[in-house]
Amino acid sequence: MFDQRGELPLLPFGNPIGFVPASRGGVDIESFMKAVRIHAHGGLDVLRYEEVERPRLTSPTDAIVQLKTAALNRIDLWNRQGLTGLDIALPHILGADGAGIVVETGEEVHNVKPGDPVCLYPPSGCGRCEFCSTDREFLCINLRVPGERLQGTYAEYVKIPAGNCFPVPAGLSFEEAAAFPLVFLTVWRMLVTNAELKPGEHVLILGIGGGVATAALQLAKQMGAHVVVTSSSDEKLEMAKSWGADHGINYLKSDFTKEVRALTAKRGVDVVVDSVGGESWVKSLAALAKGGRLVTCGATAGANPPTDIRRIFWNHLKIFGSTLGSRGEFRQLLSFMQVNGVRPIVDQVFPLQETAAAQCRLEEGKQFGKVVLQIAD
Repeated sequence: MFDQRGELPLLPFGNPIGFVPASRGGVDIESFMKAVRIHAHGGLDVLRYEEVERPRLTSPTDAIVQLKTAALNRIDLWNRQGLTGLDIALPHILGADGAGIVVETGEEVHNVKPGDPVCLYPPSGCGRCEFCSTDREFLCINLRVPGERLQGTYAEYVKIPAGNCFPVPAGLSFEEAAAFPLVFLTVWRMLVTNAELKPGEHVLILGIGGGVATAALQLAKQMGAHVVVTSSSDEKLEMAKSWGADHGINYLKSDFTKEVRALTAKRGVDVVVDSVGGESWVKSLAALAKGGRLVTCGATAGANPPTDIRRIFWNHLKIFGSTLGSRGEFRQLLSFMQVNGVRPIVDQVFPLQETAAAQCRLEEGKQFGKVVLQIAD
């Protein structure tokens, strides 16, 4: 998988020949596009940069978007590895986040038109169940998200329900427009809808550097919170301070619960953002003040940590689980970003054909902010 310099190859992720063209069979070349697909689950070597058929409109409510950029999320790694439990038809294009230009719309589409620059609201549901009928389609049992049950955004074009296309917030680049939807929407639901974060409250964010943690830092600071972050990297802690964090704790050098208690005169914090789980879970609960709220959207260090239930009811704690959010919450987020000038942190941009290197950076946890793919200029 690596070349003699120890670097990841640019093309074509496990194929020594190079770019893989699809058989055209006399069809117009404009019927094809470049994309990164997996034909089997596995490591970085299953990523293939190849030529595939462009998506076509099959519904009057769909739109075709020419993607300029796509952003990576940890769910992309799990889908590549086959760890989500979803039955994904192969070959498959990964990627849930993207931004670009609308090039075609169905007959019943009125919210966007060809030429509009858009970012993508990821989830869509069946449209008929109790959740979809109450603007909670992210809870739909038949939830569809690009990169999972839908073909994803690691491609030059994507077909998506037109209702999932939203105007790019003013001032954001396409790289930034692709970087914020999934993680910022999830964090908005965690901090605003569920935790009801208020100005002046104390927030602890575990594992600063990833997309969720950096989004939580930015939103919490914009809302006037006092923010403490943790990391095993002093470099990431310093970067977090440059983005507004009030305190940084290296959890390899000290117990972050004791540090938090010391920083808050033994009171504890109002909100903990813990998408790490594992051994940190008990410490996160112990770091909360009475009446505190813990919000989570992941368990990267383990999904079955021990929990002292007595601590929860004695201290009147609340625990919220979140993934994604509603269209209404997405509109709130867009308005908030517009008014406050919030911009997602872009860690590094890779060309589409270097998707393996981009996923490697995310997999190894080297990023601070979002890793983005550039698809077109």
